[in-house]
Amino acid sequence: MMPPKLILAPIDFSDPSRAALDVAADMASRFGAELLLVYVVPAIPVLPKDVSIFKEGEYDKSLENKDAQRLKDLAATVANKNVKVRTELGTGDDVGMELVRIAENDRVDMIIIATHGMTGWREFAFGTVAEKVVKQANCPVLVLRAKAAADAGDKGKAASALRTSAS
Repeated sequence: MMPPKLILAPIDFSDPSRAALDVAADMASRFGAELLLVYVVPAIPVLPKDVSIFKEGEYDKSLENKDAQRLKDLAATVANKNVKVRTELGTGDDVGMELVRIAENDRVDMIIIATHGMTGWREFAFGTVAEKVVKQANCPVLVLRAKAAADAGDKGKAASALRTSAS
């Protein structure tokens, strides 16, 4: 495998996905790759009781705008680490398949994704997004377990703090 030129980092704004993003940003920096941050918006969001069915389109648009802004803010943070980054909002209720579709469409060279450590009947009944991505993606997938991703993120922060204090 050649060094990746485009790395997809799915984000759901959870701690494990943010820790995996730290790993993805570090890899992108090391390889001089571009980072593609992806957040998947539910195709059919659950409407709060105070939102009329007649205002559903406006509600959907406000959620999408809010998510796009969160993604843009996160991308700006990553860009401050001298990593070329762009964002994409996906739409779908099957997050794993939407990530695979985006990866294929954008010709991604690698996906770095965190698991959330779902176990037992929930994993059996629902599967995991990471599992679906591993099975369906046409490119290499690096899966970071929730605890391992958090530890890697902490080590990266400690290493950068060490470099900063040594300067």
